[in-house]
Amino acid sequence: MLYFAQVTAALLAIAATGQSADAPPSLKDIFRADFMIGVALNQRQFTEEDTNGAALVKRQFNAISPENVMKWESIHPRPGPDGYSFEAADRYVEFGEKNGMFIVGHTLIWHSQTPRWVFQGEGTNAASREVLLERMRDHIHKVVGRYKGRIKAWDVVNEALNDDGSLRKTAWYRIIGEDYIAKAFEFAHEADPAAELRSNDYSIENVPKRKGAIALVKKLQAEKVPIGGLGSQTHANLSSPSAELLDAALAEFAALGIPISITELDVNAAQGGQRSLSADVSQNAQAGAGGVVDAANQKLADQYASLFRIFLKHRKQIKLVTFWGPTDRDSWRRSGKPLLFDGEWRPKPAFDAVISDKKKLGSNGDAR
Repeated sequence: MLYFAQVTAALLAIAATGQSADAPPSLKDIFRADFMIGVALNQRQFTEEDTNGAALVKRQFNAISPENVMKWESIHPRPGPDGYSFEAADRYVEFGEKNGMFIVGHTLIWHSQTPRWVFQGEGTNAASREVLLERMRDHIHKVVGRYKGRIKAWDVVNEALNDDGSLRKTAWYRIIGEDYIAKAFEFAHEADPAAELRSNDYSIENVPKRKGAIALVKKLQAEKVPIGGLGSQTHANLSSPSAELLDAALAEFAALGIPISITELDVNAAQGGQRSLSADVSQNAQAGAGGVVDAANQKLADQYASLFRIFLKHRKQIKLVTFWGPTDRDSWRRSGKPLLFDGEWRPKPAFDAVISDKKKLGSNGDAR
């Protein structure tokens, strides 16, 4: 029985890592000359409790993002100097360093997954602008400062925009004002002047939100705020964004003169995900409804191939492409089977399509 278990584990590891004699190149190797290939990790992968998932990550990716362990509610759940909890985040960073990976910090300021106490003042009153700014500064200095020189890029402000391109009226906005974004970047730069500091948002391919994202970056640049990158989440479905829409958006983003990162890539194949184009976490249940569409694997492969053709066309501006999870079993949209590897750590037709398409394309992303 022990021998059988050992053989089974070995076979699973081969399937996960692709290390058989005729295995295709890993994603990180085949795109090495173009951009880094990253993945968001949960705690089971970076602690290597999920041995197959950890092996897959090491084989396929050269950059990592933390799915949840660096969000405020996880790393700073309680007020006061003893309110920080760094154990999981430390393990995440150590995993990246041990495996020679580009390490991303996600995320410093967001309207979601932030404890209520952050915005509370005395009694039932909201915190004042001064109090909330001090809490923000303390949080950013402690978190970014702890990993100074180790975490190379930070999603400083996450999802600051509405779908129409206007600023979300979050608690950060209502209490501090519009300049909460600039202050967050300034505090992060103080804590680590060498880190790449990104604004990160979803659906910024769409024209109204794209205009808002570009206006925000230009405003920060004009005010000499140290923004050093733009993160486009790119939570896609089987038809959106189209190649034409994504191409136009990336061309406009490139004109900002800062690196572009695709930060949270997945392609939702659930029937509900074709009706709902929003990547807001509050709408995730709706986007996963109805089971997958017919011929999901082929349609997923076609969309991934289309997206990567455009990424390669803009390879000079794109620094990093990160998948939001290693396998379908790890995905926040697992019912939509949105990633390149299935729940058994095996590559799907979409993986083959991305690899095959790369071999057909020249270095500038044009067909040979």
